[in-house]
Amino acid sequence: MLRPYYKLGEISMHYNLALIGFGNVARALARLLVRKQDILKSKHDVTFSFTGISTGRHGHAVNPNGLDIQKALELVESGKDISALSVKPLADSMEVIHHSQANFMFENSPVNTETGQPALDHIRTALNLGMHVSTANKGPVVHGYRELTALAASKGRTFRHESAVLGGAPVFSVMREAFPLAELESFKGIFNATTNVILSRMESGETYDEALKYAQKIGLAETDPTNDVDGWDAAIKVAALVTVLWDTPMTPQQVNPTGIRGITSEMIAKAKAEGKRYKLVCSAEKVNGDIKVGVAPQLVDSSSSLYGMMNSSTGITFRTDVIIDYSIVLSEKPGMTGGPVETAYGLFADFVNIVK
Repeated sequence: MLRPYYKLGEISMHYNLALIGFGNVARALARLLVRKQDILKSKHDVTFSFTGISTGRHGHAVNPNGLDIQKALELVESGKDISALSVKPLADSMEVIHHSQANFMFENSPVNTETGQPALDHIRTALNLGMHVSTANKGPVVHGYRELTALAASKGRTFRHESAVLGGAPVFSVMREAFPLAELESFKGIFNATTNVILSRMESGETYDEALKYAQKIGLAETDPTNDVDGWDAAIKVAALVTVLWDTPMTPQQVNPTGIRGITSEMIAKAKAEGKRYKLVCSAEKVNGDIKVGVAPQLVDSSSSLYGMMNSSTGITFRTDVIIDYSIVLSEKPGMTGGPVETAYGLFADFVNIVK
């Protein structure tokens, strides 16, 4: 539960935080929270401690009085187990949720595009225990958005997911808060940095295999790149946006993506000679009540807002009945290594917006 304490007649709020998943994004979040703790206290009179951590390969730990987050980071990043930090033995992530005495959970377990599990059950459990929840996981947004939002409301808590699409960019909140009663007509963008890097490097003369190996070398692409290159990562992001922004449940299977494996060096060279380039374009449009979606390679020319998004740049353009085109672009990152810090910031922004 929340632990209020009194100072000069005001109530300050202390939050116990549970981190379910402790990969690159969650560790970046932990560091960001520590770095911002003084300004969080001075501006919003909010303090926090980490009381639960669940990792995939390095054990679990809880301490209602606060875990040593720096020690946890050091242990995990040196390949060691964090269980020694715990005040009690724990078998799995569910036990962390139950025994952490947290009132705010960050859910960052691996994405399951087919069912949303185990993140879906993690979030259900946390909300039922009275926690606010923020997640970067697209699975529970696609497979449980209505249920989780209703459950959160019934418990007087909040479920947020800003980092599920385009990292820390305010994709969901801009439509929720900056465009009240605007009717979304369509969106179009580049949602997957890995495929954009591959296509950009192929345009510079590399083969598909060479460009893919580079993306894997810098940590942008997984050892098994299927979700990226076959369009499934982009598809679940399209499904998440449709599910939330149009309140219309959609799965990545319904998006039925086409990936970039079929794009050859010859096709890239021909497009370049014509002043065009290939992009893995994500789109959705509402027409007479029907929603048409797509994820597929498309040729774009310099008149398109997508043309200049090279390497790891990603972005989206919304079209509404009142603002014709509103774009958000995440520019190319130094070294093109992706953005755990950006994604972590979306989680941090959720936390601040909920507790302030």
